[in-house]
Amino acid sequence: MVSFRLDNKVAVVTGASRGIGRAIAQTLSEQGAEVVLVSRKMEELSEAADRIRASGGKAEPMVCHMGDLGAIRDLCRGIEERYGRLNILVNNAAANPYFGEMEGIQESAWDKTWDVNVKGPFFLIQGAIAMMKAAGGGAIVNVSSVNGVRPGPFQGVYSITKGAIITMTQAYAKELARHKIRVNALLPGLTDTRFASALIKNEAIHNTVVAQVPLGRHAEPSEMAGAVLYLVSDASSYTTGACIACDGGYLI
Repeated sequence: MVSFRLDNKVAVVTGASRGIGRAIAQTLSEQGAEVVLVSRKMEELSEAADRIRASGGKAEPMVCHMGDLGAIRDLCRGIEERYGRLNILVNNAAANPYFGEMEGIQESAWDKTWDVNVKGPFFLIQGAIAMMKAAGGGAIVNVSSVNGVRPGPFQGVYSITKGAIITMTQAYAKELARHKIRVNALLPGLTDTRFASALIKNEAIHNTVVAQVPLGRHAEPSEMAGAVLYLVSDASSYTTGACIACDGGYLI
């Protein structure tokens, strides 16, 4: 029987204080995982963790800036000290500080986008490997974007980083398969989050994007969580290196 249950699993979700990350954390908790919610600010994290606990789940907030390698190392030490293992990692945190043509981006914005979107997830996976090996395996999901396949207008640098996430997913999937660690990617389409609010609230941009979506609408954060649950559960035990687009058909 196919099982989506995550009982006795420890899961880390970055960017978990709101949006897609928060929806993922809630869903993993509902399936029995002990979830570590990670973001930059404790206030929003605590509120998200409290909501999970109020619904009967297990949640622990931990602050970490995904562009800071020292903070990432501290996070990994904290997880190992608190739980002694790690079974699931969802790299969801992302940054997009610049919206415009690539010709105009400053080095500081480039560095922030690259550090949070690529360097941070890469080294968090690196820090998770030993714990997953000790646990007998694990499942990693990197949240990329449809922009990693089809660059979005005025989102060139962001799109470059999301394309890198796809390649990173496939490279890690090959290296870690022998350790029973599966690595896959989620490619969300336009989703109603604070992160995408500039696109959602701009009627002209929103209508242009939605016109290219066969389902004819943008997504809600909760609509991303089911695919992640599949990828981190035993239901996908023979799936690694996959990139699943949840985009309403945008990439067709």
